[in-house]
Amino acid sequence: MTAATAQVQQVAPGVMRLTAPNPGPMTGPGTNSYIVGTGPCVIIDPGVDDAAHLDTLIAAAPGPVVAIVITHAHPDHSGGARALADTTGAPIRALPVRLAGVRDRSLVVDQPLHDGDVLTLGDVTLEAVHAPGHTADHLCFYARESRLLLAGDTVMADVTVVILPPDGRMTDYFASLERLQGMAIDAIAPGHGRLLHDPAAELQQIVAHRRAREAEVRAVLDDGRAHSAETIANGLYTDLDTRLLPVAAAQVEAHLIRLAEFDQAVQTDDGWRSS
Repeated sequence: MTAATAQVQQVAPGVMRLTAPNPGPMTGPGTNSYIVGTGPCVIIDPGVDDAAHLDTLIAAAPGPVVAIVITHAHPDHSGGARALADTTGAPIRALPVRLAGVRDRSLVVDQPLHDGDVLTLGDVTLEAVHAPGHTADHLCFYARESRLLLAGDTVMADVTVVILPPDGRMTDYFASLERLQGMAIDAIAPGHGRLLHDPAAELQQIVAHRRAREAEVRAVLDDGRAHSAETIANGLYTDLDTRLLPVAAAQVEAHLIRLAEFDQAVQTDDGWRSS
């Protein structure tokens, strides 16, 4: 075993993880790539186009790679997909929804995956679960035997998932969290960060945080004045790295759009107001 393949960790029966070499403010320690299956297998989210990383994924696979599976078309998750597909001969599979904002413009889906589709990978049965919110095309994957959820960016360890319009929609995110709360999940393997062993508590905390933030945004509008998403973000995210303030403003905008959907806010020429 090489030093590189030694970095591959088994997180559940038939599921291995390798973190891509792309750490940063938005990716944490890096994007988690997963090898799923015993015999025929798939690689979920190969991450960046880094030859050493992709070679390690191939070397660690227990059998033929039958698909390159993408949770969503953000470059930190799908950037290495085409190179990996070319090397293995496996098709790229994802939900064929075209994103309008941040996206991997080079990604081409060879075979579609839809909600409820099932992949039989030796001893692992993997079910696709459409979980929009972070992006409209987002799929999670549920390993039935181990009751492990491979969550992509629907759930991340120790950080808040970013919901960026137009592809991210807060109302969809709440609905996806509610769906996941109704599933029999024993652990969550996120797209970034460590394995989460208390799914019920994690999902409850995420919902509570989102509702608290929404209440804060709504409270700002209660003064009767017009506010921009940027101004609200500056007031709410006082300890945030200034490089991330544009992302925070987009997050606030997602909450404002949701409030507008429930007739609690309205966008005017001079900003957002309480309706």
